[in-house]
Amino acid sequence: MSTRHLTALGYIDAIAKAGSIRKAAEALAITSTALNRRVLALEEEFGVPIFERLPRGVRLSTAGELFIAHVRRQISDFEKLKSQIADLSGERRGHVAIACSQALLPYFLPEQISRYRAEHPAVTFGVSLRDRAAAEQALVDLSADIALVFEPVRLREMHVLTTVRQALHAVMSADHPLAGRDVVRLRDCAAFPVGLPTEHYGVRHLIDMAFMRSSLTPTVVIETDSFEFLRRYPRHEHIVSFQIPVGLPGPADEGIVTCPVDHRDVAEGLLYLCQLRGRTLPVAAAKFAAQIEAVFDLGLTKKT
Repeated sequence: MSTRHLTALGYIDAIAKAGSIRKAAEALAITSTALNRRVLALEEEFGVPIFERLPRGVRLSTAGELFIAHVRRQISDFEKLKSQIADLSGERRGHVAIACSQALLPYFLPEQISRYRAEHPAVTFGVSLRDRAAAEQALVDLSADIALVFEPVRLREMHVLTTVRQALHAVMSADHPLAGRDVVRLRDCAAFPVGLPTEHYGVRHLIDMAFMRSSLTPTVVIETDSFEFLRRYPRHEHIVSFQIPVGLPGPADEGIVTCPVDHRDVAEGLLYLCQLRGRTLPVAAAKFAAQIEAVFDLGLTKKT
């Protein structure tokens, strides 16, 4: 398969992701007219529309859904081939696409990616924030090689490489009345206003299950889809928010302290490293996944 053919396939993939020929053209640095001509030529070749034209963009037709699955398999296979050939020459190349839960973004993945690229600087990375369901879907549609997901929704299409236990931690200001304890009970946290992530996150699932089992009713004053916001806000008010160890700040984050919530109140969750079931990963992605597996096998603990 020629790289020119793969480029054409990549154009279709870009349009499908952007939902707009104009937006895809801007990202690809070509004119929307030229990109539209390529789409029309493919549609003429197939004899059916690949995209449905909408007032504010495009979406894949039924035939387009079949076509995009083929496109992404071809791109994935070509990336795997490139990385295998590069390994033969002793220089690892390739691209690693990661879909991950929000907790992995501030500390864990920057450390792991920089460590990998120190040895293999020709490898590039794409890191996409995805909630539990979206991260799993990213594996299915081949937009991600691996996924790091806390408390996945389902595992039917996923091959689990490894897991690591994560106990829930309370996050609060350094002068909070609960600060300095080795462990806090859920009833202690519920005595103060709390900040929670929105319902589609695994951390929220654990908290909701814990409150359902108890007779406690928390006073939720902040609800957000940003864990960064929940981590920083306790500096300004005596609220309690929550996070898992992989997403906790280090000691340099002045003004914020954390402590584990008693496991009798909130069960530990699992952080999963997964790939699509039945898929052979490109070499670079497989090697990076092996690095993460090794870190998980050592266990992830709260930063001290």
